[in-house]
Amino acid sequence: MSDDRRAPGARPSGQRRPSAQSARARAGGPTRRPATVRVTSTHAHTPKVGDPRTRQRVVTLATLVILVVFAVRLVMIQGVNASELSVAALENRLATSTIEPVRADIVDRNGDIMATSAQRYHVFVNQVALKEFQLIENRQVVAEGPLDAARILAPILGVSESELAADLVGDKTFQYIAKYVTPETWGLINAEGIPGIDREPVTERQYPNGSIGGNVVGFVGGREDKQGVNWGLAGVEAAFENELLGTPGSLTYESDARGGTVIPTGVLEEEEAVPGSTVMLTLDRDIQFYAQQAVEDALKTNGGSQAIALVQDAVSGEFLAIADSGAVDPNDPGATAADARGSRAVQDIFEPGSTAKVVTMAAALEEGVATPTSRYIAPYRYTTDNGQEFKDSHEHEDQKLTLSGVLVTSSNTGTIQVGEDLTEAQRYHYLEAFGFGSPTGVGLPTEVGGILRPWQQWDGRTEWAVLYGQGVAGTALQTSQVYQTIANGGVRVQPSVVKGYETADGEFIARETDEPTRVVSEETADQLMLMLEDVTESGTGGLAKIDGYRVAGKTGTAQAADEDGKLTRIVSSFVGVAPADDPRIVVSVIVWDPKSSIWGGEVAAPVFKDVATFALQALRVPPSGPREELYPTTWE
Repeated sequence: MSDDRRAPGARPSGQRRPSAQSARARAGGPTRRPATVRVTSTHAHTPKVGDPRTRQRVVTLATLVILVVFAVRLVMIQGVNASELSVAALENRLATSTIEPVRADIVDRNGDIMATSAQRYHVFVNQVALKEFQLIENRQVVAEGPLDAARILAPILGVSESELAADLVGDKTFQYIAKYVTPETWGLINAEGIPGIDREPVTERQYPNGSIGGNVVGFVGGREDKQGVNWGLAGVEAAFENELLGTPGSLTYESDARGGTVIPTGVLEEEEAVPGSTVMLTLDRDIQFYAQQAVEDALKTNGGSQAIALVQDAVSGEFLAIADSGAVDPNDPGATAADARGSRAVQDIFEPGSTAKVVTMAAALEEGVATPTSRYIAPYRYTTDNGQEFKDSHEHEDQKLTLSGVLVTSSNTGTIQVGEDLTEAQRYHYLEAFGFGSPTGVGLPTEVGGILRPWQQWDGRTEWAVLYGQGVAGTALQTSQVYQTIANGGVRVQPSVVKGYETADGEFIARETDEPTRVVSEETADQLMLMLEDVTESGTGGLAKIDGYRVAGKTGTAQAADEDGKLTRIVSSFVGVAPADDPRIVVSVIVWDPKSSIWGGEVAAPVFKDVATFALQALRVPPSGPREELYPTTWE
């Protein structure tokens, strides 16, 4: 009998290994046959332990997949898409700002400044930063916060402390406290070193001559479709905007992710702004000033609602002065009514009246149907072959007048008889050729063309009325243009208020104008000048005579429409040329609704004399030579 010394739980030698079924029975699992004894355990199920080698393979495979994905992506970024992504990243860091060019100057023909742009600043405050303000002197706080800042800055800005404090106190990070501050004033503000106070540079349009030439120069302001307040709204400022503005530039820089800090070594590209060109006017500032004073004085002397005085170069067509009464001050255009901020000389139309009789005379001479000495009998009343009756301004006996005499006495009935030898088409042709019915192209944005209907549309009275300046309407400029054409030997040139442009590099570019147009022959023009000279010597324009100079001209009294379209307003005018023997200037004076008299020879001719005398002296025009023998005005 051998010793049975087995360790606890060891099987006796030779004993069979229990089957899987027996093992399941002992663990409480099901068996193929009923068990006599149920064995229970504290563990319902024992999990199976995985193979660690399998888990390692899975993890390694997943890691390799991820590494391959990253490797492919890195190759795409650094190789295939590197340039594209680099550009995109740079674009995200780039910022571009516009550099606006300074609006160029407007000067008169002598270079005197009529409009300019001055450097100014808009001053603003960061109210939050201003709360930290402290001024320390001798280790003591002598001022702090927005209220003390207001006390310091108010005298510099010329405002009250309470008014300024209202803008300084609060929690806004941006608030304007002053606009269009001069560099000198900003220097005083900046010297105080107050935190939260800063400025933005701006330009301010200035007009040093005030209202002198204001209706021609125009003014600037804001527009609904554009940012800023330096856009031309009237006059030359509007008409020549492109020349004055120049071309904006740009500044492109690389900034940090926040877009607020410039990267010093990053991209920095600047395209400089191209300055605008200085616009040189044809106006002479001194003559313009004098003409404006003259029309204001004329209204005081004669009464009336408005007046115009024009001074035009007889040869070049350039206007030396376009003077409107009540001219706008471009520094404060809001002080002038909206309908008076432009030039009435180019936008108000009226029947020229007797000043247009010279067109009929020119047509008769040019067509060869009359000479200066052709004879007419001019009654007080005259009836045409279609039954239309016309009369002169004053009742008189029948007058035996030459063609020159008809013009000198301003006879309506005589003019009608002259026109009987002209067809309606010829009458229309010469009115159109002298400039009626079309804008002159002078260079002002509000210019109108007046009214000249085709001759086929004339009624039975208009076909005759146009011969003495009724049934047709024009502007003061168009009336002046008629006399410029005659004074220039029968050649009409396009008038202008702009001589040209001076670029930033000093090159002068003359403004392009239309080719001159011959309207009548030089012989016809010379005959007309001598006939017009007699108007001032013995006719209705005696008050226009100037000592030392021969003067040719014509008076006019006509009608203009009121607000209801009715011809209830009176227009008195005088248009003259001096010197008549060597024409240098054409001066036109028009007065609306005069109270002292309705006659142009009494209301407008004295103003002509005053303005023309000054202009001749300013231009240093030498006196006239000996007088020529004038045409006879009557016959026996």
